[in-house]
Amino acid sequence: MGIPTPRIVQEKQILQRSLSNGTHTSTTDLPNGYFAVYIGEQEQEKKRFVVPVSLLSQLSFQDLLHQAKEEYGYDHPMGGLTIPCSEQTFFDLATRLGAL
Repeated sequence: MGIPTPRIVQEKQILQRSLSNGTHTSTTDLPNGYFAVYIGEQEQEKKRFVVPVSLLSQLSFQDLLHQAKEEYGYDHPMGGLTIPCSEQTFFDLATRLGAL
């Protein structure tokens, strides 16, 4: 019998999962209650992250979504929700909102 992993560690691992080799997974590969976003300020540095749906109700995250709308409209170049901010800004926000 193994030692159970605390929930926060599991969520952090899910949030930090990124695909740096450029491959994409389908939405069926995402855990229930999570969605994928692409984070980065420059096109060549965008990374894919899987985040909990609960972030959508947070005003700070909604501010990032507003920035994404201003930058890309509804035509996201990565084929998914792209948020134009640095990874550090995103991690700081996710940590503050309890996603990490």
